[in-house]
Amino acid sequence: MQLANEFNPFQNKYSINCKGVLMDFSTPKIMGIVNLTPDSFFTGSRFQAEKEILIQVEKMLSDGADIIDLGPFSSQPNSDFITIEQEKDRLISPLKKIIQEFPNAILSIDTYRSKIAKRSVEEGAAIINDISGGDLDEKMFETIAELQVPYILMHMKGTPKTMQLAPKYVDVFNEIYKSFSTKLLRLNSVGANDVILDVGFGFGKTLEHNYTLLKKLPYFNSLQRPILAGISRKGMIQNIIGSNAENALNGTTAAHVLALQNGANILRVHDVKEAKEAIQIVDFYQKQ
Repeated sequence: MQLANEFNPFQNKYSINCKGVLMDFSTPKIMGIVNLTPDSFFTGSRFQAEKEILIQVEKMLSDGADIIDLGPFSSQPNSDFITIEQEKDRLISPLKKIIQEFPNAILSIDTYRSKIAKRSVEEGAAIINDISGGDLDEKMFETIAELQVPYILMHMKGTPKTMQLAPKYVDVFNEIYKSFSTKLLRLNSVGANDVILDVGFGFGKTLEHNYTLLKKLPYFNSLQRPILAGISRKGMIQNIIGSNAENALNGTTAAHVLALQNGANILRVHDVKEAKEAIQIVDFYQKQ
């Protein structure tokens, strides 16, 4: 007799409201990464010419992406902040073109700035993905409540410039769990409802921290929010298999299977087709 798996991502009842349409997580979703930058850590995710951006978005959508995440700045370790004007220059024109070409696409904007969040939603974006979890802009939570859009609450220790300078925790799981609990209360108090949790793999964590969080991912389920796993081609994979980002696809797929089995509801990925296949395999396995 099969025992029930309370952390089975294919059985939870979560849903979020994206532009008036409910997105449910009875099957995990795929978020395709499109970086509008010259310096993101994986060269295969960098797109700046609008024609290339549109081609990549079309490919990801046809491969099965449920969400497209547009990143106008690099947040890899030791990266510097860009100005708000640089962020706008990289983002707004491609965003408009994508919405024009793919009006039904669900677009997420990777930004920690409330002004960029507001402008992006006004242009038609549906989700805000904040690497700082509101820490880098005190107006972000109120802005999300005003916009009434889903918000990805990520944990980061420090800033991209400092986060990997010997990050330390007494207990990495407990500290992040408490941080989420506190911030969820704040978001709820201002009227922000659709919140997705991201533990922030690689953002102020050692290799051991990352795998502790991956193993303990099921316990975040008690916060009753969808869980996003952003592990695609990251150092936590490269450092295990002795590779670089360009050759980390196979390791990424293995890590995605672990994340799915541990309750991830969204995979944020560079390679949509392969992530879709991982979901199909885990889905069939879970049903046996």
